[in-house]
Amino acid sequence: MSDLLHLEPAELWRHFVEICKIPRPSKHEEQISSYLEALGKSLGIETHRDAVGNILMRKGATPGMEDRRSIILQSHMDMVCEKNSTSTHDFMHDPIDAYIDGDWVRARGTTLGADDGIGCAAQLAVLTDPSVEHGPIECLFTVDEETGLTGAFALEGGFFNSDILLNLDSEDEGELFIGCAGGVDTIGEFPFRAEEAPEDYQFYRITVSGLTGGHSGDDINKGYANSIKLLTRLLQHLEREMPLALAHLTGGNLLNAIPREAEALVGIPEDSKIKMELFIQHFGASLLKEYQSTEPNLQIGVEVSNRAPVMNNYDKLRFLNLLYAMPHGVIEMSREIPGLVETSTNLALVKPLDNERFEIATSQRSSVDSGREYIATAVESVFLLGCCTCRHSDGYPGWAPNPSSPILGIASSVYENLFGKKPVVRAIHAGLECGLFLEKYPTLDMISFGPTLRGVHSPVERLDIPSTKKFWDLLLGILKAAPKRS
Repeated sequence: MSDLLHLEPAELWRHFVEICKIPRPSKHEEQISSYLEALGKSLGIETHRDAVGNILMRKGATPGMEDRRSIILQSHMDMVCEKNSTSTHDFMHDPIDAYIDGDWVRARGTTLGADDGIGCAAQLAVLTDPSVEHGPIECLFTVDEETGLTGAFALEGGFFNSDILLNLDSEDEGELFIGCAGGVDTIGEFPFRAEEAPEDYQFYRITVSGLTGGHSGDDINKGYANSIKLLTRLLQHLEREMPLALAHLTGGNLLNAIPREAEALVGIPEDSKIKMELFIQHFGASLLKEYQSTEPNLQIGVEVSNRAPVMNNYDKLRFLNLLYAMPHGVIEMSREIPGLVETSTNLALVKPLDNERFEIATSQRSSVDSGREYIATAVESVFLLGCCTCRHSDGYPGWAPNPSSPILGIASSVYENLFGKKPVVRAIHAGLECGLFLEKYPTLDMISFGPTLRGVHSPVERLDIPSTKKFWDLLLGILKAAPKRS
């Protein structure tokens, strides 16, 4: 990672490299939280840590800026931990192996964690770079944004003082975000009965891999394939061609990621081997043609495997039909904001709980409360039709856009002065913590922005280097243009 230390702005990249060295999976932020707390105190900055591990640092104005309103910078310290099946990386202990690839920073075989490590690094650079001009500032680092918004939910009113918030957790340079979707998770539990397969059955492991994956909100409209849906399609059609026994099916890892890999253990009559191989070859070719523009690396693998107990035939059909019918993808586009996904759902993961139950996890997003309720209920209905038990998470609110936001006006003016063009102002179909902040601090004036990130929540996550410099310049420009206290 030493090559990153030669990039500009140097102070931001220095902090990003240090953050990459610290394990910080969602719900396991102890090391990064302790690091931030110790760093703040060593710098002589007022630092607070709340009961769940959120960190707040508070610093006074630089000379001549004492009359400005206080601004709080905010990002989350946890990262999505996804890796290629061939990677031996241990997210609980190993540093992220980041490297430069042209104009991008990537990680070898894993997520990079620039979502939102680069936001954290920017906050720390503002605090430690003596050349940065700013009024009174606060820096909030939250825990567990990716898998439950735990830090934002637990944040107590009065923890910070500012009434202007800059969220540094967006992924498109040149765009200022003023709204986001709310969301809820819907989890089903599928019961089944196991039995022995016929003696003359040979077992095979069928895999779907090589998919792009990505963020279950921001990437849901980009045409990426879902490995669970593809594998279910394959098995459903294979079952029509020959007797098929199903021992298990697993796929996906995280609720907020589009599944990239899935596998099934199946049994077929020994004399059907050639027919099965030909079918999978032709079916795989049709999928490659269907997804030629978005999934050029799609692979379907077949290998001989060991025998195992299988679902009885009724439960197998019920299971495959449920997964086939489960909605996935864009449900509704916004009627008010062109190009914005309004409502979506992600079939995120399937995994065995024991020898008699599977867990099937989904996540729904919408910028409209009624839309979120509709699609969550639709998913629940599919579970119920498949004779599953079902539960919903508590969910989280969206952030309603405010086109008249004063800080939006300042940020837009700064951007145009810096780069000679107007920024794009829009809402995002992803969950930001801003909606929860607004519930507890109803007078907050907020925007969200960041450098360009691609492939987040997947091992192809990458951070654009030139856009990171522009992100930094915009942040400094907004701080310098902070409004005066009335």
